[in-house]
Amino acid sequence: MSPQTIITFWSASVLLALAPGPDNVFVLTQSALRGRAAGLFVMLGLCTGLIVHSCAVAFGVAVIFQSSALAFSVLKYAGAGYLLYLAWKAFTASPENIRSESSGGSRFIKLYGRGIIMNITNPKVSIFFLAFLPQFTDPEIGYVWVQILMLGGLFIIATFFVFGGVILLAGTLRQVFSKSNKVQNILHKIAGTVFFCLALKLATSKR
Repeated sequence: MSPQTIITFWSASVLLALAPGPDNVFVLTQSALRGRAAGLFVMLGLCTGLIVHSCAVAFGVAVIFQSSALAFSVLKYAGAGYLLYLAWKAFTASPENIRSESSGGSRFIKLYGRGIIMNITNPKVSIFFLAFLPQFTDPEIGYVWVQILMLGGLFIIATFFVFGGVILLAGTLRQVFSKSNKVQNILHKIAGTVFFCLALKLATSKR
């Protein structure tokens, strides 16, 4: 790939990662509520999901979600259901429960898993990758599927940079907010409301 193509793709990827969406909202809320380490594991889970979507585009699986209304609906309702579950968890959480969770090492595995599920159950990501990544490929310079995997990798690196900044900011805010149970409760309610709205948006989305 030419340097111009890589620079253009990188710039577009950074801007897209900055755009508000379920993934960066999830990283923001979890970092603010549970700290930077929690946000890091959520981000790793989300980026693992992006690997799955990149492979789906490279090997033709993503076309199924674009062409099959049933496959698209099944995955999007699964994703919306999971977002509703996260909303319920946020609404019913208490500062004491968060602190008790923070003391267990298994919470990082759970957060990593949540990040994966959050990402792969959103068929819009696969369809977006299907429309976005091939625009930067050139059959004359090599296998398209290899180029798509490389572009997917660059997109993930861009996501790391952007989400890393979100984690640092939100983690810093947590050091202030964690001292107040009232502020913690407000953050839980805000997170629950955001997840509920995202669930409605995903459930009503179309191909």
